[in-house]
Amino acid sequence: MKNLKLKAARAAKDLSQEQLAQLCHVSRQTINAIEKGDYNPTINLCIAICKALDRTLDELFWDD
Repeated sequence: MKNLKLKAARAAKDLSQEQLAQLCHVSRQTINAIEKGDYNPTINLCIAICKALDRTLDELFWDD
């Protein structure tokens, strides 16, 4: 399932996939795969993404 909440939060912070990847110490391809729903990130990566985007785990990774 695509993670449109992550993509929207990244765009709201005016960050490219590459910039977010650098903040989280992963590749751009990893961020792309998470947004496309092709990769299920570890909890540590989820936390790093949330910190970089100033969002909570629930806001980015919990299905409504």
